[in-house]
Amino acid sequence: MSIDVLTVSSKGQIVLPVSMRRSLSIESGAKLAAYASDDVIMLKVIRLPSDDEFKSRLDEAQEWAASVGYTEEDVDDLVKSVRARKRG
Repeated sequence: MSIDVLTVSSKGQIVLPVSMRRSLSIESGAKLAAYASDDVIMLKVIRLPSDDEFKSRLDEAQEWAASVGYTEEDVDDLVKSVRARKRG
């Protein structure tokens, strides 16, 4: 693990050192999730799956849902109930 001291610009921006970007394979346009608690900030690289990985995971999820008896209507009902709880 490396520790670097970063400077916050007048626009609130920071620059990740090139060595850190290279070691984590972070390229221009990459997305990071930021979590703050007290005086700690954590950054996590968000890596989206490839189209093939996404399709494979979706196929696995659909197979599992079918194996436990979930229907598309069941999933729609679950999504609606979660959305209703978030609103209320």
